[in-house]
Amino acid sequence: MPTLWIIVNIIIFSVLLFGLFYMQKKHISFSKRVFTALGVGVILGFILQFIYGASSDILLSSIDWLSIVGTGYIKLLKMIVMPLVFISILTAFTKLKLVNNMAKISLLVIGILVGTTAIAASIGIATTLGFNLEAIQIEQGDSELARGEQMEQTYGEIQDQTYPQKILELLPDNPFSDLTGARPTSTIAVVIFAALIGIAYLTVRRKTPEHAELFAKWVASLHAVIMQVVKMILRLTPYGILAIMAKTVATTDLASISKLGEFVIASYVALIIMFFVHLLLLMLAGLSPITYLKKSMPVLSFAFTSRSSAGTLPFNIDTQTKKLGVPEGIANFAGSFGLSIGQNGCAGIYPAMLATMIAPTVGINPLSPTFILTLIIVVTVSSFGVAGVGGGATFAALLVLSTMDLPVGLAGLLISVEPLIDMGRTALNVSGSMTAGVLTSRVTKELDHEAYQGVQSVETLHA
Repeated sequence: MPTLWIIVNIIIFSVLLFGLFYMQKKHISFSKRVFTALGVGVILGFILQFIYGASSDILLSSIDWLSIVGTGYIKLLKMIVMPLVFISILTAFTKLKLVNNMAKISLLVIGILVGTTAIAASIGIATTLGFNLEAIQIEQGDSELARGEQMEQTYGEIQDQTYPQKILELLPDNPFSDLTGARPTSTIAVVIFAALIGIAYLTVRRKTPEHAELFAKWVASLHAVIMQVVKMILRLTPYGILAIMAKTVATTDLASISKLGEFVIASYVALIIMFFVHLLLLMLAGLSPITYLKKSMPVLSFAFTSRSSAGTLPFNIDTQTKKLGVPEGIANFAGSFGLSIGQNGCAGIYPAMLATMIAPTVGINPLSPTFILTLIIVVTVSSFGVAGVGGGATFAALLVLSTMDLPVGLAGLLISVEPLIDMGRTALNVSGSMTAGVLTSRVTKELDHEAYQGVQSVETLHA
C-alpha cells in the first residue's frame, strides 16, 4: 500500500510537470510559468505534508523521486557555474569597450558589494536589538546541539588561521582544482585566475595583435557555446522550481517555525529592509525601482526557492544583460564577484544578527557603540570569500563569531529554521549583485536606459 501512494504522488507530480510543458507550448511567458510553478509547488508541498506528515516514509520516498527534477536541476546549474564564471570574466577583458574602464568597473562593483554589506550588517544589528533577541531565549534540542558541535569542529579547522592566511586562501594555487569548486573560496580564486589571463591578453594585444585576435575569437566561440548550454538549462527553470518548492514546503518543520517564529520574522524584517535599501540606491541613481522589481522578480524567485547564489548565476547575468540594460562585461563582473564578496544576506545580515544575539551570553553589552562598530567592520571584512552555495552563511558566521571571541557552538541554535531563513538570504544576495551591476553601469554611463525602461515583446529564454 505505501508503494501505491508513492506511485500516486509521482503521477500527480508528473501531471503538474506536463501542465507546465503545456503552458510553454501555448507560448505563455517565462515569468508566468515560473510564478505558476512557485505557487503550485507551495500548494503541493502543503498537501503532501498535511496528508502524510513531514517525516513519514511515504513522503520521504516521494520526495526522493521529486528530487530527480529539483536537485537534478540544481546540479546542472552548479555544473555550469565555474565554466561560466571563468569564460565570462575572460569575455569582459576581450570586449574592447570595457578595456579602459576595467579597473574602475572592478572597484565600483566590489565597493558597492562591500558597502551594501556594511549597511546590511547595521540593519541586522538594529533588527536584533529592536526585537530584543537573545540566544539564551532559544531552547536547545538534539538537532541544535549536534549542529553546534559540528560548527565547533569546523571552527577547529580554521581557528589557527591569521587574517593574512585567510587572504591567501582567496588566491588560486591550483586553478584546475578550483574549477571543480573544491574550496569555499574557489569561486573568487577562479575570478582572480581569469582576470590574470585577461590582463595578460591585454598585454599581448598591445605587443602582438594577431595572437590576441586569435585568442579573442577562441574566447568568443567558447562563450557562445557555454551560454547556449546555460539557455538549455534555464529553460528547465519552471520544472525545477516546482520540485524544489514542493520538497521545501513538504519537509519543513512547521512546529519549529512556530516556536521560533519571532526569530524568523526578525530575519525577514531585516532582509526586506535591506531589499528596500537596494531599491532606494537605484532611485537615488535616477532609475525606476519599480522597473527593477518587475524585471528581477523571476530571478529573485528562483534564488529564493533554490537557496543557491551560485546556481542562480546564469539567470542573474541573463537578466542583467537582457532586461536591465547592463553591459555583458559588467554583468559578468557583478554576478561573479557577488558569489564570493559582500553577500548582503549570508555574509551581512545573518552573522551580524547571530553575533548580536550571542553577545549577552558572554557578558558583552550589544548596545555598546564599540561592539557595534567592531562588529560592522568584522562582518564587512569577513564577507570576502564567502561561498555562493549552501553553507556560505555558516562559513561567514564562523569567521565573524571567532573574530569577535564569541562561542561558535551557539550558531547552531537556528538549525531548525535555517532553510526557511536561507531562502530570503539567498534572494537578497542575488539582488545585491544585480544592484551592483546596474549601479556600476549607471556610474560608468554604459547602462542601456531604453532596455532598462523598456518592455520586451519576447521574454528572455521564452521557448
